[in-house]
Amino acid sequence: MMQPVKNLFNAREATRPVIIGLLVLTIIGAGLAVLTKQWCRINGWPDAEQHLHMCYSDFTQLFGTRGMADKLFPYFTGLPAEQALEYPVLLAIIAGLTAMVIPGIGFSPERQLAYFDVNSALSFICWAVVVLAVAYAAKHRSRDAIMVALAPGIILTSQLNWDLWAVMLAMCGLLAFSRKHIVLAGVLLGLGAAAKLYPFFLFGAILVLCWRTGRMRHFWVSLASGIVAWLAVNVPFMITAFDEWSRFYTFSGDRPAGNSSMWLAFVWTGMDGSTMSYLSNGLFGIACLGIAWLGLSAKRRPRLAQLAFLIVAAFLLFGKVYSPQFVMWLIPLYVLARPKWREFLVWQGIEVFHWVFVWLWSAKWVSGLEYFGGSWAIEILYGIGIVAHMAMLVYICVKIIGDIRNPDRDVVRADGSDDPLAGDLENLPDKFVLGRRARSEP
Repeated sequence: MMQPVKNLFNAREATRPVIIGLLVLTIIGAGLAVLTKQWCRINGWPDAEQHLHMCYSDFTQLFGTRGMADKLFPYFTGLPAEQALEYPVLLAIIAGLTAMVIPGIGFSPERQLAYFDVNSALSFICWAVVVLAVAYAAKHRSRDAIMVALAPGIILTSQLNWDLWAVMLAMCGLLAFSRKHIVLAGVLLGLGAAAKLYPFFLFGAILVLCWRTGRMRHFWVSLASGIVAWLAVNVPFMITAFDEWSRFYTFSGDRPAGNSSMWLAFVWTGMDGSTMSYLSNGLFGIACLGIAWLGLSAKRRPRLAQLAFLIVAAFLLFGKVYSPQFVMWLIPLYVLARPKWREFLVWQGIEVFHWVFVWLWSAKWVSGLEYFGGSWAIEILYGIGIVAHMAMLVYICVKIIGDIRNPDRDVVRADGSDDPLAGDLENLPDKFVLGRRARSEP
């Protein structure tokens, strides 16, 4: 009975048995995810208790407060500004369409549960697609996708928000690029950016590799395809509901520092959300320039996944908000960039610790100090969780930078391969390298 499991852990290529095994593990992961939300599925989502039992979900919260229970479509609800759905277009479309398929109208616990279950099921499908995308993109290391199938970070956060849609589009975009479909890659990344901003940043990694190889056409074609896809989704709403469409961007710029962000440490200064946004964006821009310099100056061209992980990690580290589900953005990129089980499990353990105290801290304050009101232990442990998860992310970035500067340490290249995600750029000689003369065309 253990032989199929042993075969999966020793697998190299994404053969049919490997894919079946990965899907089975993803189903197990999804089953565990359902169990984490079972208290709320049985008892509903009362304010403080859903935090205490760590089963809060934006699915249920927004269903009742953003007009979707009454089948009002996002951006066209006519509700007050404070009830507008401050989400990018593609996620708003998904949220609105799934509400339309729930029988009946008006809010009720039964309809709320049905909405939660529908969106959870769709998120699990996205999760399975991400697992398969990683398995195929990893080529000779398809077994590494096991980490994605059973990642504690995904198990805990897959039903918190619609982020897995963006993760799916981003990973499918990278897979398409690896298969030399640069137009499709751009379209998928553009659609991903219409769901969450971060897939757009992956074009930065593509830019560095195209610059080094002198194949800038690949970058411009993929970027243009992404922009067209993003516009195709966004323009109809920009024309018909501009104020509601733009709310996500104005809200993101003006909002104060969010939970688990490093900017919480600077709230005492009196800086408003807009000022923090300027600083956050500036630091992220500087980090991107540093990553570009690293990618253009390294003695061997970095792999796409390594650069992509560093860019997204910088965005999260310097961002004003770190929602627990953001860890899902990084997990597939980590598996493709630096697939090391021990390090991965330590990282995920820290994220679980952080997750627990995010919700216990919020339970304390949402309950009006009814829970844990007589002690500051929750705040201390929550602070430790924030510092630990940021420190671990910095540690992983340092290790990836080390792999780039010392490519002999790169476990993905240990078998002599170049870059599984590089597509047309794989094994090409460099045309431009900062600080030294590039190799000439053979």
